[in-house]
Formats: sequence, structure tokens, C-alpha cells
Amino acid sequence: MTDVLVVGSANADLVVAAERRPGAGETVLGGDTTVLPGGKGANTAVAAAKLGADVALLGAIGDDAYGRLLTESLHGAGVRTELLRTVDRPTGIAYITVTPDGENSILVSPGANSALEPDALDGAFARVKVVVASMEIPLPTVERAVAAAADAGALVLLNLSPVAELAPRTLAALDVLLVNEHEAAALLGSGVAPGKLLDLGPRSAVVTLGARGALVLTEDGATEIAAPRVEPVDTTGAGDAFTGALAAALATGVTLETAARKAVRVAAISVTRRGAQPSYPSAAELEGR
Repeated sequence: MTDVLVVGSANADLVVAAERRPGAGETVLGGDTTVLPGGKGANTAVAAAKLGADVALLGAIGDDAYGRLLTESLHGAGVRTELLRTVDRPTGIAYITVTPDGENSILVSPGANSALEPDALDGAFARVKVVVASMEIPLPTVERAVAAAADAGALVLLNLSPVAELAPRTLAALDVLLVNEHEAAALLGSGVAPGKLLDLGPRSAVVTLGARGALVLTEDGATEIAAPRVEPVDTTGAGDAFTGALAAALATGVTLETAARKAVRVAAISVTRRGAQPSYPSAAELEGR
């Protein structure tokens, strides 16, 4: 049985360090460009696999150098790729600017990810413990994945980033809705308590709070989980590290709170290193801390 099936994007990350982000019409000189494997779906899959989970990625890449880079990274982390399609579109690219405080700005060109249609999901959800869907792929595909995973009896986790308007039946099919605090505000309206996320339909929710940790919301109430203090170098992919770690832990049968505590630690480690997938810790490394 597969522990975690991730339905989501695969991108090449083109990363440039800069002292500051350019304003409108402005040119700012940056450092050398680094090309790294990324994409919300691929990042999540790699993070979960590095922690020892049996993981498969259902996504799409192009027949190009970036697609080969991603495939090699996935294989290196132990992610199964039999559901990764090669399509007649260029592999998706994320253009990332990183400033000295470790924060980033990202522009995504979806490319092949846009070609991941709902029919690519047929028969993919048998014998899967946890299905993780993320955005950067067509919304109909996300909604079909959630419905099919729920019908198959899998635990369904949706990382709703970037925020999109979902059908009520999709939200109601979620075991866990995962968003950051900005996405929660976009869903609920500014100033509305995050606890109201459960009113949208999911059985539980997790709100990531950056350096402050995470908030776990269940029918029993809200639990705040503090993050360890670290010196951030690059926050790229930290949310995906959290998602992958959360999914991997949930596949072992632990509670959402326990899974979130592990995910907070994994995300904290990831921001102390550059890049997304290369920054994710292994299970042995996590246990050694």
C-alpha cells in the first residue's frame, strides 16, 4: 500500500539572490542563477519520501532538461514516478528572488502542469493511505482528485496554495485543509478568526504561521504549536516541507496534532538551508536533533 500519493506540480526553480526586490520599472542586479528542482507537488513528495514514507507523485513534466532534472531529484529521494506524465509542454518554471532575510518572491510559469487533466487520475487512488493535493495544477483536476481520494477511503489533505475558490462539496470532502495565515485570511476575510475555517466544511484544518509555528483546528478546539528558533537562510519550499512531513506522519496513524509537531520541526530545518528539495531533512537527521 502507498503511504502518500501527491497530486500536484513539478517545476524547475530558477533562484537569484538579491539585496532587495525590484520595484515597478526598476532593474536590480542579483547574484548567479541557481537551478534547483521544485514545484509544490514535487517538493511535498520529496519531503515525505526523505522521512521514510512510500511516496508517489502524480504530475506532468516536459521532455526537456528541466524535466530530467526533476525526475532525477525525485528518484534520488525515493519518490515513485510511474504516475508522472511527460507531455508536449515545457516543464514548469518558478522564478525566485531571495533577499538577505531569507524571504522570497516567486513567479510561476506552469507549463506542463497546466496539461494535467482530470482523466490522468483514473485508477490512481486504490490502496493509498494519504492523498495530498496542491494547487499550481488545473482546478478541475484538484477537485476530481479530492473526490476520487475520498471515494477510495484515503485520508485527504489539501494544501490550498495559492488560494482558489473551491466547490462546497470539495471542501466538505477534506480531512485536512492546510493553509498559511495569509491564505486563511483570503478564505475567511481579514480579521476573521482562523477557527472559522471548519465552517467551510473540512473535518480539520492546519494554519501555518511561519516562524511562529502552526495552529491545529479540530472539532475539539484549537492547539498552537510553537516552532523552534532558527536563523533563516532561504524560506523557499518551507511550506511544502511542512506539507510533506504532515502527510508522512499522518500515514503512520498519529493524530493531526502529533503530525503537525513533526512538520513544524521539518520546516524549521528546511529554512536554514538554500533551495527547496535539497534543504529537506532525512528521517535519521530529524531524529538526531
